[in-house]
Amino acid sequence: MNDWAVETDELVKVFGTFVAVDHVSLQVKKGEIFGFLGPNGAGKSTTIRMLCGLLTPTSGRALVKGLDVAAEPEEVRSNIGYMSQRFSLYDDLTVEQNIDFFAGMYGVPQKIRRERKQYVLEMANLTDRHNAMTATLSGGWKQRLALGCAILHDPPILFLDEPTSGVDPIARGAFWDLIRELAGTDHTIFVSTHYMDEAEYCHRLALMYRGRVIALGAPEELRAGLSTHTLLQLDTSAPLDTMRALEQVPGIGEVAVFGSGLHVTVDNLEPATEAIRICLAAKGIEIHRIEQIPPSLEDVFVALIEAEEKKTA
Repeated sequence: MNDWAVETDELVKVFGTFVAVDHVSLQVKKGEIFGFLGPNGAGKSTTIRMLCGLLTPTSGRALVKGLDVAAEPEEVRSNIGYMSQRFSLYDDLTVEQNIDFFAGMYGVPQKIRRERKQYVLEMANLTDRHNAMTATLSGGWKQRLALGCAILHDPPILFLDEPTSGVDPIARGAFWDLIRELAGTDHTIFVSTHYMDEAEYCHRLALMYRGRVIALGAPEELRAGLSTHTLLQLDTSAPLDTMRALEQVPGIGEVAVFGSGLHVTVDNLEPATEAIRICLAAKGIEIHRIEQIPPSLEDVFVALIEAEEKKTA
Protein backbone atom coordinates (compact mmCIF):
# COMPACT_ATOMS: atom_id res chain seq x y z
CA MET A 1 0.00 0.00 0.00
CA ASN A 2 1.44 3.40 -0.95
CA ASP A 3 1.41 6.66 0.97
CA TRP A 4 -0.67 8.63 -1.53
CA ALA A 5 -4.04 9.96 -0.37
CA VAL A 6 -4.83 11.41 -3.81
CA GLU A 7 -3.45 10.45 -7.23
CA THR A 8 -4.34 11.72 -10.67
CA ASP A 9 -2.95 10.50 -13.98
CA GLU A 10 -3.57 12.59 -17.12
CA LEU A 11 -6.92 13.76 -15.74
CA VAL A 12 -9.07 15.61 -18.30
CA LYS A 13 -12.47 17.31 -18.15
CA VAL A 14 -14.02 18.79 -21.29
CA PHE A 15 -17.27 20.76 -21.49
CA GLY A 16 -18.27 20.90 -25.16
CA THR A 17 -15.20 22.36 -26.86
CA PHE A 18 -13.80 23.89 -23.66
CA VAL A 19 -10.98 21.99 -21.93
CA ALA A 20 -11.41 22.87 -18.24
CA VAL A 21 -8.83 20.39 -16.94
CA ASP A 22 -5.98 19.48 -19.25
CA HIS A 23 -4.05 16.26 -18.46
CA VAL A 24 -3.42 16.93 -14.78
CA SER A 25 -1.11 14.48 -13.02
CA LEU A 26 -0.23 14.84 -9.34
CA GLN A 27 0.09 12.94 -6.08
CA VAL A 28 -0.81 14.06 -2.56
CA LYS A 29 0.77 12.46 0.49
CA LYS A 30 -1.25 11.29 3.47
CA GLY A 31 -1.29 13.93 6.21
CA GLU A 32 -0.20 16.67 3.82
CA ILE A 33 -1.61 20.17 3.34
CA PHE A 34 -1.63 20.33 -0.44
CA GLY A 35 -2.37 23.69 -2.01
CA PHE A 36 -4.03 24.21 -5.38
CA LEU A 37 -3.05 27.71 -6.40
CA GLY A 38 -4.25 29.66 -9.41
CA PRO A 39 -6.46 32.46 -10.72
CA ASN A 40 -10.22 32.11 -11.04
CA GLY A 41 -11.10 29.95 -14.02
CA ALA A 42 -7.84 27.98 -13.91
CA GLY A 43 -9.65 24.65 -13.43
CA LYS A 44 -9.11 24.20 -9.69
CA SER A 45 -12.77 23.75 -8.74
CA THR A 46 -13.46 21.41 -11.64
CA THR A 47 -10.53 19.20 -10.61
CA ILE A 48 -11.70 19.12 -7.00
CA ARG A 49 -15.26 18.26 -8.01
CA MET A 50 -13.92 15.31 -10.01
CA LEU A 51 -11.83 14.17 -7.04
CA CYS A 52 -14.93 14.35 -4.84
CA GLY A 53 -16.91 12.14 -7.23
CA LEU A 54 -19.21 15.02 -8.16
CA LEU A 55 -18.10 15.20 -11.81
CA THR A 56 -17.09 12.33 -14.07
CA PRO A 57 -13.69 12.72 -15.77
CA THR A 58 -13.69 12.89 -19.56
CA SER A 59 -10.49 10.83 -19.58
CA GLY A 60 -7.56 9.96 -17.36
CA ARG A 61 -7.73 8.46 -13.91
CA ALA A 62 -8.05 9.71 -10.34
CA LEU A 63 -7.77 7.77 -7.10
CA VAL A 64 -8.81 9.07 -3.67
CA LYS A 65 -7.77 6.81 -0.78
CA GLY A 66 -7.16 4.18 -3.45
CA LEU A 67 -10.72 4.45 -4.79
CA ASP A 68 -11.39 5.26 -8.45
CA VAL A 69 -13.48 8.44 -8.56
CA ALA A 70 -15.19 7.42 -11.82
CA ALA A 71 -15.98 3.82 -10.87
CA GLU A 72 -16.62 4.26 -7.13
CA PRO A 73 -17.95 7.81 -6.56
CA GLU A 74 -20.20 6.86 -3.62
CA GLU A 75 -17.35 5.13 -1.79
CA VAL A 76 -15.14 8.16 -2.45
CA ARG A 77 -17.71 10.54 -0.98
CA SER A 78 -17.98 8.48 2.22
CA ASN A 79 -14.23 8.87 2.78
CA ILE A 80 -13.93 12.61 2.24
CA GLY A 81 -15.14 15.93 3.55
CA TYR A 82 -15.95 18.67 1.05
CA MET A 83 -16.32 22.39 1.66
CA SER A 84 -17.01 24.81 -1.16
CA GLN A 85 -16.63 28.57 -1.18
CA ARG A 86 -20.43 28.85 -0.90
CA PHE A 87 -20.26 26.93 2.42
CA SER A 88 -23.37 24.80 1.57
CA LEU A 89 -25.11 25.77 4.82
CA TYR A 90 -28.83 26.35 5.41
CA ASP A 91 -29.41 29.91 6.56
CA ASP A 92 -32.93 29.17 7.85
CA LEU A 93 -31.59 26.58 10.33
CA THR A 94 -29.77 27.22 13.58
CA VAL A 95 -26.12 26.31 14.00
CA GLU A 96 -27.08 23.13 15.87
CA GLN A 97 -29.72 22.17 13.32
CA ASN A 98 -27.18 22.50 10.50
CA ILE A 99 -24.83 20.19 12.38
CA ASP A 100 -27.65 17.68 12.97
CA PHE A 101 -28.61 17.77 9.29
CA PHE A 102 -25.07 17.11 8.05
CA ALA A 103 -24.53 14.42 10.68
CA GLY A 104 -27.49 12.59 9.17
CA MET A 105 -26.38 13.24 5.61
CA TYR A 106 -22.90 11.87 6.32
CA GLY A 107 -24.31 8.87 8.16
CA VAL A 108 -22.65 9.58 11.50
CA PRO A 109 -23.70 6.70 13.82
CA GLN A 110 -26.32 7.74 16.39
CA LYS A 111 -24.17 6.59 19.32
CA ILE A 112 -21.42 9.12 18.53
CA ARG A 113 -23.48 12.00 17.10
CA ARG A 114 -23.63 13.92 20.39
CA GLU A 115 -19.87 13.57 20.81
CA ARG A 116 -19.15 14.68 17.24
CA LYS A 117 -21.57 17.61 17.53
CA GLN A 118 -19.84 18.81 20.69
CA TYR A 119 -16.45 18.44 18.99
CA VAL A 120 -17.58 20.60 16.05
CA LEU A 121 -19.09 23.28 18.31
CA GLU A 122 -15.89 23.50 20.35
CA MET A 123 -13.57 23.32 17.32
CA ALA A 124 -15.47 26.14 15.61
CA ASN A 125 -15.83 28.08 18.89
CA LEU A 126 -19.61 28.11 18.37
CA THR A 127 -20.76 26.54 21.64
CA ASP A 128 -22.31 29.81 22.83
CA ARG A 129 -23.93 30.33 19.42
CA HIS A 130 -25.45 26.88 18.96
CA ASN A 131 -29.01 28.29 18.93
CA ALA A 132 -28.18 31.22 16.63
CA MET A 133 -29.76 31.32 13.19
CA THR A 134 -27.06 30.62 10.64
CA ALA A 135 -28.21 33.60 8.56
CA THR A 136 -27.13 35.92 11.39
CA LEU A 137 -23.53 34.64 11.48
CA SER A 138 -20.66 36.61 9.95
CA GLY A 139 -18.70 35.14 7.05
CA GLY A 140 -15.94 33.98 9.38
CA TRP A 141 -18.32 32.12 11.70
CA LYS A 142 -20.15 30.55 8.76
CA GLN A 143 -16.80 29.42 7.42
CA ARG A 144 -15.92 27.67 10.70
CA LEU A 145 -19.36 26.06 10.87
CA ALA A 146 -19.04 24.81 7.28
CA LEU A 147 -15.65 23.28 8.07
CA GLY A 148 -17.10 21.62 11.17
CA CYS A 149 -19.99 20.16 9.16
CA ALA A 150 -17.54 18.83 6.56
CA ILE A 151 -15.56 16.89 9.18
CA LEU A 152 -18.47 15.55 11.27
CA HIS A 153 -17.83 12.01 10.03
CA ASP A 154 -14.08 12.40 10.66
CA PRO A 155 -13.02 11.84 7.03
CA PRO A 156 -9.34 11.09 6.41
CA ILE A 157 -9.25 13.44 3.40
CA LEU A 158 -10.68 16.95 3.29
CA PHE A 159 -11.24 18.96 0.11
CA LEU A 160 -11.57 22.72 0.66
CA ASP A 161 -12.47 24.68 -2.48
CA GLU A 162 -11.63 28.39 -2.05
CA PRO A 163 -12.77 28.17 1.60
CA THR A 164 -11.59 31.67 2.55
CA SER A 165 -12.97 33.55 -0.45
CA GLY A 166 -14.70 36.75 0.68
CA VAL A 167 -13.68 36.35 4.33
CA ASP A 168 -11.74 39.04 6.18
CA PRO A 169 -7.98 38.53 6.85
CA ILE A 170 -8.40 37.90 10.60
CA ALA A 171 -10.99 35.17 9.97
CA ARG A 172 -8.76 33.70 7.26
CA GLY A 173 -5.87 33.45 9.71
CA ALA A 174 -8.03 31.76 12.35
CA PHE A 175 -9.35 29.33 9.73
CA TRP A 176 -5.83 28.32 8.72
CA ASP A 177 -5.04 27.62 12.37
CA LEU A 178 -7.85 25.05 12.27
CA ILE A 179 -6.52 23.54 9.04
CA ARG A 180 -3.05 23.10 10.55
CA GLU A 181 -4.58 21.47 13.63
CA LEU A 182 -6.43 18.98 11.42
CA ALA A 183 -3.29 18.19 9.42
CA GLY A 184 -1.51 17.57 12.70
CA THR A 185 -3.93 14.70 13.41
CA ASP A 186 -3.10 12.88 10.15
CA HIS A 187 -5.90 14.35 8.06
CA THR A 188 -4.98 15.09 4.45
CA ILE A 189 -6.02 18.58 3.38
CA PHE A 190 -6.43 19.44 -0.30
CA VAL A 191 -7.15 23.17 -0.45
CA SER A 192 -7.55 25.55 -3.39
CA THR A 193 -6.87 29.25 -3.06
CA HIS A 194 -5.91 32.34 -5.04
CA TYR A 195 -4.40 34.04 -1.99
CA MET A 196 -0.61 33.96 -2.22
CA ASP A 197 -0.11 34.35 1.55
CA GLU A 198 -2.18 31.22 2.17
CA ALA A 199 -0.01 29.23 -0.21
CA GLU A 200 2.89 29.64 2.23
CA TYR A 201 1.01 27.50 4.77
CA CYS A 202 0.96 24.49 2.44
CA HIS A 203 3.50 21.67 2.50
CA ARG A 204 3.40 21.48 -1.30
CA LEU A 205 1.70 23.43 -4.08
CA ALA A 206 0.41 22.85 -7.57
CA LEU A 207 0.23 26.05 -9.60
CA MET A 208 -2.61 25.76 -12.10
CA TYR A 209 -3.21 27.91 -15.15
CA ARG A 210 -5.64 27.40 -18.02
CA GLY A 211 -6.46 23.88 -16.91
CA ARG A 212 -2.87 22.70 -16.59
CA VAL A 213 -0.46 22.28 -13.69
CA ILE A 214 2.48 24.50 -14.63
CA ALA A 215 4.56 23.93 -11.48
CA LEU A 216 4.56 21.54 -8.55
CA GLY A 217 6.60 21.52 -5.36
CA ALA A 218 7.13 22.93 -1.88
CA PRO A 219 6.99 26.75 -1.61
CA GLU A 220 10.74 26.99 -1.08
CA GLU A 221 11.38 24.75 -4.10
CA LEU A 222 9.22 26.93 -6.32
CA ARG A 223 10.98 30.08 -5.15
CA ALA A 224 14.36 28.44 -5.77
CA GLY A 225 13.22 27.69 -9.31
CA LEU A 226 13.24 31.41 -10.04
CA SER A 227 16.95 31.66 -9.22
CA THR A 228 17.79 31.95 -12.91
CA HIS A 229 16.50 35.53 -12.67
CA THR A 230 17.52 38.38 -10.41
CA LEU A 231 14.63 40.23 -8.80
CA LEU A 232 14.68 43.94 -7.97
CA GLN A 233 12.38 46.00 -5.78
CA LEU A 234 11.88 49.30 -7.59
CA ASP A 235 10.03 52.22 -6.00
CA THR A 236 9.70 55.39 -8.07
CA SER A 237 7.77 58.64 -8.22
CA ALA A 238 5.64 57.33 -11.12
CA PRO A 239 5.17 53.52 -11.12
CA LEU A 240 2.96 53.28 -14.23
CA ASP A 241 5.22 55.54 -16.27
CA THR A 242 8.15 53.46 -15.03
CA MET A 243 6.54 50.26 -16.32
CA ARG A 244 6.05 51.78 -19.76
CA ALA A 245 9.57 53.20 -19.81
CA LEU A 246 11.19 49.85 -18.96
CA GLU A 247 9.37 47.88 -21.67
CA GLN A 248 12.10 48.47 -24.24
CA VAL A 249 15.17 48.39 -21.96
CA PRO A 250 17.53 45.50 -22.84
CA GLY A 251 18.13 42.99 -20.04
CA ILE A 252 14.78 43.68 -18.35
CA GLY A 253 12.37 40.77 -18.03
CA GLU A 254 9.02 41.07 -16.31
CA VAL A 255 7.84 44.23 -14.54
CA ALA A 256 4.94 43.69 -12.12
CA VAL A 257 3.12 45.93 -9.65
CA PHE A 258 3.74 44.79 -6.08
CA GLY A 259 2.15 46.94 -3.38
CA SER A 260 3.05 50.55 -4.04
CA GLY A 261 6.19 49.61 -5.97
CA LEU A 262 7.38 47.30 -8.73
CA HIS A 263 9.11 43.95 -8.90
CA VAL A 264 11.48 43.78 -11.87
CA THR A 265 13.23 40.64 -13.10
CA VAL A 266 16.59 41.24 -14.80
CA ASP A 267 19.16 39.04 -16.51
CA ASN A 268 22.26 40.64 -15.00
CA LEU A 269 22.14 42.76 -11.85
CA GLU A 270 24.70 45.53 -12.35
CA PRO A 271 24.18 46.32 -16.08
CA ALA A 272 20.40 46.20 -15.67
CA THR A 273 20.44 48.44 -12.60
CA GLU A 274 22.53 51.02 -14.46
CA ALA A 275 20.25 50.81 -17.51
CA ILE A 276 17.21 51.41 -15.30
CA ARG A 277 18.82 54.46 -13.71
CA ILE A 278 19.74 55.97 -17.08
CA CYS A 279 16.31 55.24 -18.60
CA LEU A 280 14.31 56.73 -15.71
CA ALA A 281 16.58 59.77 -15.36
CA ALA A 282 15.94 60.55 -19.03
CA LYS A 283 12.19 60.39 -18.35
CA GLY A 284 12.43 62.60 -15.27
CA ILE A 285 11.27 59.77 -13.00
CA GLU A 286 12.76 59.78 -9.51
CA ILE A 287 13.99 56.49 -8.00
CA HIS A 288 13.21 56.11 -4.29
CA ARG A 289 14.52 52.55 -3.93
CA ILE A 290 16.21 49.98 -6.13
CA GLU A 291 17.67 46.82 -4.61
CA GLN A 292 17.83 43.08 -5.09
CA ILE A 293 15.27 41.04 -3.12
CA PRO A 294 14.41 37.32 -2.79
CA PRO A 295 11.39 36.25 -4.88
CA SER A 296 7.98 35.73 -3.29
CA LEU A 297 5.51 33.07 -4.41
CA GLU A 298 3.62 35.82 -6.22
CA ASP A 299 6.78 36.64 -8.18
CA VAL A 300 7.16 32.97 -9.04
CA PHE A 301 3.56 32.72 -10.15
CA VAL A 302 3.75 35.87 -12.29
CA ALA A 303 6.96 34.61 -13.94
CA LEU A 304 5.44 31.20 -14.67
CA ILE A 305 2.27 32.67 -16.17
CA GLU A 306 4.31 35.07 -18.31
CA ALA A 307 6.35 32.10 -19.56
CA GLU A 308 3.14 30.22 -20.41
CA GLU A 309 1.77 33.25 -22.23
CA LYS A 310 4.91 33.49 -24.35
CA LYS A 311 4.56 29.83 -25.36
CA THR A 312 1.10 30.48 -26.82
CA ALA A 313 1.81 33.95 -28.23
